[in-house]
Amino acid sequence: RLFYSSSLRKLLAGHNMLGRLPDRLERTQVEVLDVQHNQLLELPSNLLLKADSLRFLNASANKLEMLPPATLSEETHSILQELYLTNNNLTDKCVPLLTGHPHLKILHMAYNRLQSFPASKMAKLEELEEIDISGNKLKAIPTTIMNCRRMHTVIAHSNCIEVFPEVMQLSEIKCVDLSCNELSEITLPENLPPKLQELDLTGNPRLALDHKTLELLNNIRCFKIDQPSAGDASGAPAVWSHGYTEASGVKNKLCVAALSANNFCDNREALYGVFDGDRNVEVPYLLQCTMSDILAEELQKTKNEEEYMINTFIVMQRKLGTAGQKLGGSAVLCHIKHDPMDPGGCFTLTSANVGKCQTVLCRNGKPLPLSRCYVMSCEEELKRIKQHKAIITEDGKVNGVTDSTRILGYTFLHPSVVPRPHVQSITLTPQDEFFILGSKGLWDSLSMDEAVEAVRNVPDALAAAKKLCTLAQSYGCNDSISAVVVQLNVTEDSFCCCELNGVPPPSPGIFPQSVNVVIKDRPTDALGMPSSSSGMASEISSEISTSEMSSEVGSTASDEPPQVAMNENSPAYPGEQRCMLHPVCLSNSFQRQLSSATFSSAFSDNGLDSDDEEPIEGVFTNGSRVEVEVDIHCSRAKEKQLLQVPVEASDEGIVISANEDEPGLPRKAEYSATGTIGRRRGNGSVAPQERSHNLIEVATDAPLRKTGGYFAAPAQPDPDDQFIIPPELEEEVKEIMKQHQEQQQQQQQQRQYPMDHLADYYDTPL
Repeated sequence: RLFYSSSLRKLLAGHNMLGRLPDRLERTQVEVLDVQHNQLLELPSNLLLKADSLRFLNASANKLEMLPPATLSEETHSILQELYLTNNNLTDKCVPLLTGHPHLKILHMAYNRLQSFPASKMAKLEELEEIDISGNKLKAIPTTIMNCRRMHTVIAHSNCIEVFPEVMQLSEIKCVDLSCNELSEITLPENLPPKLQELDLTGNPRLALDHKTLELLNNIRCFKIDQPSAGDASGAPAVWSHGYTEASGVKNKLCVAALSANNFCDNREALYGVFDGDRNVEVPYLLQCTMSDILAEELQKTKNEEEYMINTFIVMQRKLGTAGQKLGGSAVLCHIKHDPMDPGGCFTLTSANVGKCQTVLCRNGKPLPLSRCYVMSCEEELKRIKQHKAIITEDGKVNGVTDSTRILGYTFLHPSVVPRPHVQSITLTPQDEFFILGSKGLWDSLSMDEAVEAVRNVPDALAAAKKLCTLAQSYGCNDSISAVVVQLNVTEDSFCCCELNGVPPPSPGIFPQSVNVVIKDRPTDALGMPSSSSGMASEISSEISTSEMSSEVGSTASDEPPQVAMNENSPAYPGEQRCMLHPVCLSNSFQRQLSSATFSSAFSDNGLDSDDEEPIEGVFTNGSRVEVEVDIHCSRAKEKQLLQVPVEASDEGIVISANEDEPGLPRKAEYSATGTIGRRRGNGSVAPQERSHNLIEVATDAPLRKTGGYFAAPAQPDPDDQFIIPPELEEEVKEIMKQHQEQQQQQQQQRQYPMDHLADYYDTPL
């Protein structure tokens, strides 16, 4: 009866359970027909014959295998301009039927079963302006696309295209997306199209561009191509990988931004974010550029997830300045970290959001929301806003501006609108497959269940993000869209399931500083060279020998190579069960903890030459200072003591602080029970390489000369080296050295085993 009504102009019947439409239709005046997200197997056979006034048809997300004809002869009366058929089961047989719509301007046939698009059929769609044929199995785009003189957008990602299409010959072309294909080369005209704004060639592993082509393409406002991957220096498998995409909305304005940092804070952490400014560009850009730095600063102040996330959003609100007075934006941040205080040694995902940007985690194939939208329908928010006597308009907006009661910006609406985020933390498990961050436009078009189901079987994170964006646009989204998909690979190695009995595990994530050594700048006559016999066990990385470390940081593993043979069945840990993440750790096992040392480059005796042009791994230079990352370690695992050796001095003094096995402090890596240096796995655990009782002997097997142009110093201490100590510190230093000698004597008297052991700790002569 609805179709028979002569007054019907628009019928929106999407998101229902329609199995079929009326078989035979009489003449109808409907102009807009939306039947997406139903269970239609076919459309009425005479729908396009009888609906002469139909301009818009959206039948996406159904089970269509065929299209009805638009005409029974060569002459057609169709005025159809927009046709959306994404996410169906359409095959190549449907393509010839498209020629019955000569006035077609927008065609979306993504994620169907197309294997070819005949050139003769494309040539007849001369008025076509936008085409999306992503997610099919096309090997080429027909050259007759040049007949579509008005074409401005070609989206054909996630296909099998091997030949670059002739789209660069189109004078009106603005956006070309050929990502996730099999392109090996591209051919370009001498002059690029004047209106070309975006070209996406990411996800084409075989593509190689010469220097001249790159120079030409770099003139495009938004040119995307894969960066050469340096790979993981440790050879570790990636625990997470991501892909993201952005698409502009109304008036071709990109009002969203995405943030992605696979290696956040130089550790095994990650940070991802999505920002949505609704109709403004300024706020998302400011959030993208600033928020990661703010979070890094807040992480130095507190390790509590809720605290540092809330503080990050509040500080960001202040930094928006004048831009945040009358403008605002939604934001969602996801931070992955390894909690050093958690004896389980697992990864934690913390999500914080304001506005309508949200995150969903896929666990065992089911969506697990990690975000919350605070709008007027929330009783507590409505009550709070009424207390501040704000005006709530009929469309549910605060003072007619925004329907989100928690959002960044809009400071003129404070205290009704606040930037306090919803924060939720969750421990990642091997059952967690991926999580999605999306802007308002994405979640307005797709439910979380549908989004998870759509990309669960997509192996590539970039292709998954592209699919979400394409689906949202085909389902009617006209806003800017941003989607980030982060795929997880949390294995049993990085998820502890053993009984730890209070022993801190090796941490594959963040590593707090356990020892800080800072030698401040001073005149040349006031400080000697750093001693190479300081007695500190130092490492740059597990791949550099001890002798090389000595040359870089001026220290050796110990004054005397320890001769120790440890038994795995030692009574220190009787009958303990350990997972792969936590090997058995005996009382004198060799521990590593991250440290940092800063030496004045004018006095360093570490073998660095100012003429070396190649940077050295672990050594960072900045002007007149050289910063060296080192590890200072060797401590008991069971004894949780805190050793602090403060040496207060003036600007010319030396400041040393050391923590020995503080409870809860993580290990960067643990070594095997035999005391050998192990090979670090990707999750931070250590696999023993060989059984040896001599650390120095193992380390000296490495080559003595490195490619950086510097040489390794002798592993044994040089008696000529010495520290020149300021006169005002002599008495204090003597007292500390005296205490150090007394402690060593006590340790020799209190040996529990007949064999020699490693010392409890190694201190500096200071």
